[in-house]
Amino acid sequence: MPRFTAHDGTTLAYHVTGDGPPLLCVPGGAGRASSYLGDLGGLHRHRTLLLLDNRGTGDSDTPADPATYRRDRLAADVDALRAHLGVDRVDLLGHSAGAGIAMAYAEQHPDRLASLILLTPSLRAIGATPTDTDWADHLRAHAHQPWFADAAAALKAWSDGDDTTANRLAAAPLFYGRWDERARAHAAAETTEASRAAQAGYAADGAFSPGHTRRALADLDLPVLVYAGGADPVSPPHLVRQLVELIPDAAYVEQPGAGHFPWLDDPAFLVEHLRDFPTR
Repeated sequence: MPRFTAHDGTTLAYHVTGDGPPLLCVPGGAGRASSYLGDLGGLHRHRTLLLLDNRGTGDSDTPADPATYRRDRLAADVDALRAHLGVDRVDLLGHSAGAGIAMAYAEQHPDRLASLILLTPSLRAIGATPTDTDWADHLRAHAHQPWFADAAAALKAWSDGDDTTANRLAAAPLFYGRWDERARAHAAAETTEASRAAQAGYAADGAFSPGHTRRALADLDLPVLVYAGGADPVSPPHLVRQLVELIPDAAYVEQPGAGHFPWLDDPAFLVEHLRDFPTR
């Protein structure tokens, strides 16, 4: 497992899997180890995935200063990894809250990006979040499921501040396109992969400046792919399309029926749309 040193002396780790052009992958959570990304549904057969463990997660060390967990400051770790790899520019993928980090990197170092993939992106960086109506529509669409009553009750308790492991696990089916054995194992793994300190620090005061982010994205001049899950309550397609509209010539893909982790729902669909981006 390769390691490198960040700007403040914190030792960070990343994991390498696959073959082909390298793709630096930033996980979300926020504060979840990169192991939850797996091989992105088999994308490793076409790209060499460089899976960063954000500071305080996975095999990376805990920083001395918890203020460095903040979303915009985590972009410095991405750049430290780029420098460690000895390349001038990187192809960068960010998932969920990791897409928020990737957007911060695009703000700070657009000249060091070769391409950008925002995979079911968290949208707080541009000032967009799912509304009560969005959630009501999502719940209504799943009301027929046998797990619905327990999941809906757990989600309400969680949103009311009872952020326990039990509630997160009970609500988990609402975040997946298919609640099958793979999804259940993926959700259960969060208990060992997540760092509460990293999660809390990600959104600390000053982490988001939507106006600045919107202007920076509008100035991008590089290939960008924005990828939505058709049944994702965290990043609903109609909000993801707002992000697409900000970025000149951004490509948009929507995976039908996919939740927040689309490589679990239909890995072949995801790989088909990501493997050759950008066209080489």
